[in-house]
Amino acid sequence: MPEPVCDPKAPKKAVNVSINSDLLRQARDMKINLSRTLEEKLEQLLREERARRWKEENREAMEAFNRWVEEHGVFSDRLRQF
Repeated sequence: MPEPVCDPKAPKKAVNVSINSDLLRQARDMKINLSRTLEEKLEQLLREERARRWKEENREAMEAFNRWVEEHGVFSDRLRQF
C-alpha cells in the first residue's frame, strides 16, 4: 500500500466548493461520498505531482547515471555466464 500523502489523523475541515449541479445530483443519486471521493482524488493528484517534480529535480542525475551505464555497463554484466 502506498505511503500516505497526508496525516490520516488530521482533523477534517469543512470547506465550500462549487460543482456542476448535474454532477452533484447524479453523485447523490448513486450515493457517492463526495468528501471521500475528493480526498482520494486529491491524494492521487498529489502523488502524481510529487513524482513529476521529483523526476524533474533529479533529471540531470538520472541522465548522468544512464550515460555512465552506457559507457561502463553495470556490475552484474561482469557476473553473467554465457
